[in-house]
Amino acid sequence: MENKRGKVNRTYKDRLFKLIFKEKKDLMQLYNAINNTYYDNPDEIEVNTMEDVVYMGMKNDVSFLIKDVLNLYEHQSTYSPNLPLRGLFYFADLYRKMTEGDRDIYSSRQIQLPFPQFVVFYNGMKEEPERQILYLHEAFSKKNDWGKAALDCRAIILNINLGHNKKIMQKCRKLEEYAIFIGKIREYTNQKLSIETAIDRAVDECIEAGILEDILRKNREEVCSMLLTEYNEQHHIESEREIAKEEGLREGIKEGIKEGQEQEQRRLRTLIAKMTEAGETDKLIPLADMDFLQDMFKKYHI
Repeated sequence: MENKRGKVNRTYKDRLFKLIFKEKKDLMQLYNAINNTYYDNPDEIEVNTMEDVVYMGMKNDVSFLIKDVLNLYEHQSTYSPNLPLRGLFYFADLYRKMTEGDRDIYSSRQIQLPFPQFVVFYNGMKEEPERQILYLHEAFSKKNDWGKAALDCRAIILNINLGHNKKIMQKCRKLEEYAIFIGKIREYTNQKLSIETAIDRAVDECIEAGILEDILRKNREEVCSMLLTEYNEQHHIESEREIAKEEGLREGIKEGIKEGQEQEQRRLRTLIAKMTEAGETDKLIPLADMDFLQDMFKKYHI
């Protein structure tokens, strides 16, 4: 099959998830699906995504206002317990940006802030629950006193792999199509096809089936480049984990050998002291013989 991809020259790349929900009407449909609301005017959405927030060379966030609710949507293919901390940093930057200019945070009048919501869309390979909630306070060293903490941040994690969160998928067709598309790529990589071939084949099939057709036709080169970058990112993370495991194992073996040597030295010193006390100094030289040494250890119960 001819490779239809080309090079995309950008300082960073958006994730496919961000591209799919670039249009306000699609973003509103996603918001309605998650919150069981029925907003129908996309112009009510004010997108305020921070353009300088980059993760591993890619932008994976969308933030927007609707009806005094400040929403941060983030796509992740790897689970991290630090998502609430990331959310805290992001919201702090958003609120700082909102209060710049004429507003005085030292005035006697309270500044009204939009209500924050942080949702993470997970579609990694590791099995995760349909929905889970992470809190910043779970990272505090004083876990029993978290209720007294000056701040907190809640991250709602939704599993958007194919077959999960079906009610949300039924209400948001674009999200379901995204899950189908990613599912096809994984199906082909599981068949030992190269990632490039798997992506090209999945793109062709989805266009033919009308799945994300408009996006895939208009942005084929960019979509393929995004997916390859995401795949390489995931591969990089897994490689780093394997390297860390190997280094940890080697370090553990080294420490074990060192500890074993120190233990043997302590046993030998104890044996020599007991043999000297028992008047068996004439037998110290034969200790160089390993069999004799083990016999002496047994004799003195060391």
